[in-house]
Amino acid sequence: MVEFSLWDILRNLLGAARWTVSLSLIAFIGGGLVGLALLVLRISGNRLADRLIGIYVQVFQGTPLLMQLFLAYFGIALFGIKTSAWFAAALALTLYTSAFLTEIWRGCVNAIPRGQWEASGSLALSFREQLQYVILPQATRIAIAPTVGFLVQVIKGTALASVIGFIELTKAGSMISNATFKPFVVYSCVALLYFALCFPVSMYAKHLERKTLAR
Repeated sequence: MVEFSLWDILRNLLGAARWTVSLSLIAFIGGGLVGLALLVLRISGNRLADRLIGIYVQVFQGTPLLMQLFLAYFGIALFGIKTSAWFAAALALTLYTSAFLTEIWRGCVNAIPRGQWEASGSLALSFREQLQYVILPQATRIAIAPTVGFLVQVIKGTALASVIGFIELTKAGSMISNATFKPFVVYSCVALLYFALCFPVSMYAKHLERKTLAR
């Protein structure tokens, strides 16, 4: 058994937490960009695009993230392409995030009164101009709180990346626990670090929600 002090455990976990944060940001930013593109296509009035994106959303919302990680990691290899756990985790989490953000943002857009579309249309604005100058600025204010709140789910979802060998906070905790035979201490520290990452985000989301409702 390797003798690790509490500081040794925390130091190693903090090093792994960097990868949790990195993966979360990649998934959130990448998923946001993909989700925004899907949102625009879905509300453009193209029925085929709406149906296809609806299926895409249902697939990613209706299947476990764990299964999506396995498919990304092992599925890419079927095409003879070597992939890393990092790439597979980033890809799966980005697609997963995009599906949820698309629906969150679509709900926010649908919350804008229909009269706003009609009024902007009467000004001879194109669809892009309606979105850019009228609809999205209003929908963004509604979307900020739930979007930031969803970031918490993304951070916690990165823990599942450990099953494909990606060494983030949870995987590092498992490795350290096996080396030290101190699972309670190690996983308590892991839980504390996840809390330290998620709690400020949750509080910020609540702050934004109250701020939005006060307007």
